[in-house]
Amino acid sequence: MKSKWIYGLAVTFAALSFTSCEGMLDEKNYGNPTMEDMLSNEENVVLLVGQAYADVKWLHDHWGYWGVASLTSDECVCPIRMPGEHWSDGSYWKNLNTHRWNEFADAFKNIWNTTISGAVLCNKLIATLSDNKSAMTPEVYAQYVGELEVLRSYYYYMLFDCFGRIPYLEKFEEDTRPLMEPEDVWSHLVACLERNAPNLPVVTDANRAQNYGRVTQGFAYALLARLYLNAESFGCTPQNVAVEGVKIASANDFYTNAVRCCDEVINSGSYSIEADFFNNFLIENQNSRENIFVIVENGNADFDLRYNGSMSNKLRLLSLTLHYSHQATWGLIEKPWNGFCARPSFMKRYAATDVRGAGNEGQGTKNTKKWGWFVGPVYDADGVVLQKDENGDDAIIRPEIESLDAANWWDGARLMKYEVDKEKKYQYSENDFVLFRYADVLYMKEEAILRGGQGTSEAQTLDFKRIRQRAFAYDDDPEASFEAAYPKALTLEGLLDERGREFAWENLRRRDLIRYGKFNDPKYVEYVTGTEPHRKWFPIPYSVLEKSVRDENGQPIWTQNPGY
Repeated sequence: MKSKWIYGLAVTFAALSFTSCEGMLDEKNYGNPTMEDMLSNEENVVLLVGQAYADVKWLHDHWGYWGVASLTSDECVCPIRMPGEHWSDGSYWKNLNTHRWNEFADAFKNIWNTTISGAVLCNKLIATLSDNKSAMTPEVYAQYVGELEVLRSYYYYMLFDCFGRIPYLEKFEEDTRPLMEPEDVWSHLVACLERNAPNLPVVTDANRAQNYGRVTQGFAYALLARLYLNAESFGCTPQNVAVEGVKIASANDFYTNAVRCCDEVINSGSYSIEADFFNNFLIENQNSRENIFVIVENGNADFDLRYNGSMSNKLRLLSLTLHYSHQATWGLIEKPWNGFCARPSFMKRYAATDVRGAGNEGQGTKNTKKWGWFVGPVYDADGVVLQKDENGDDAIIRPEIESLDAANWWDGARLMKYEVDKEKKYQYSENDFVLFRYADVLYMKEEAILRGGQGTSEAQTLDFKRIRQRAFAYDDDPEASFEAAYPKALTLEGLLDERGREFAWENLRRRDLIRYGKFNDPKYVEYVTGTEPHRKWFPIPYSVLEKSVRDENGQPIWTQNPGY
């Protein structure tokens, strides 16, 4: 059974709020515990801190961070499907695919609001703990303030990754300053994580369930490694950043620090590579020792919406990608939406027998093996007669796409690495959505070394070899098959393709492409027409700038990103 302790705790902890009534009988307490009383019990501290995780659940929606991170990269596309112009939506999805977005796009507003909401709540809860510090032991106080500061750093990281210039705050107060510049945001995030990472819990077999879905030491160092590895892509140089106690005298130091942080995760012994790639994405994937941080899902809980019904806190990835006919074949409670799929060029990066790809069986719903993507025919529930889609055509999914403006209903490979509920247990996806995996830590370390970081390669370790072996698990000699299929996979050039194959639709691809200088390259990212350099940052949402505080001359303090 999954631990659901994190989400929905606002109501649970509401009893901890205490309102005094001035002047009434000398403020006698008639049995209601004060906040200080309640926080003397560590279990209540856990409940209080747990509220801060609620906004994480908005980050994997297609109207939020996951949508823009995936649709603007080479791994994902949402074509307009004919007839009827399904998924046209005023060319909203097409504009993300082609890099022709503007400051009015709903997703940018959603990302800004949800990440700021999460960060502000972290600051508010830190203030609450600070006000009641005397009720806790120094160790309890330090641990949970540290947890909140690291979680706040993640909210800000997601915002920073999109917009660069953000309103970074470490106190619960109103911000009336200009947006902080990217190099300064980076420095603050790194300093906060470096300060807190050593004090967070190290995951062990004894406390793994207790820390599931929570930020831990492994998470903090993995996020730090990501910040160091991407420092130059964020516009950071040794001249414009400074972190106390951290050596950054040359560009190579960014990568040496990335290696150091990866080693902290590796040497902790907390994580290992799963022998089966798909164990990380099962409906019950809480037993994966590879997943470092996930969004804990509840497939039968209430469906929450934000912002005019466009955004949800439910994992809808499978609904987005599967064909309409998959409902009848597999008995799905919710009918899929037949929208998101892989760009054809992305599918060409997979070898025929790589389990992470679409495979070579070609039997569609009759395939006997697990594959990361679905192509082929959709048969009826008895596996006999080919399904007809709603347009009366045979439902045979193919990796090709007719065009971005007039795709067929069966165009584009569909992501299938997350296990599909074929037993009608859950209305929505129960699979916990993976945000950080140990495989990413190993690959980040290799790349950081190739870019000039000092350290020892992990390429010959059992865990690293396991990534290659499981990718060709159906072959007689999996490691040899990997080497034959991807001879450059462990070169700096080849790692970009390999990271695409390994981490498809896991919120990593856009930043990977920016780091490699490929994000706006139409030769690498199919369908891109907006090639301007400023598009590595998204525009500050119009609705945000519209509400900006004004200076003494009536000018908004917050300004738009350059180029927009």
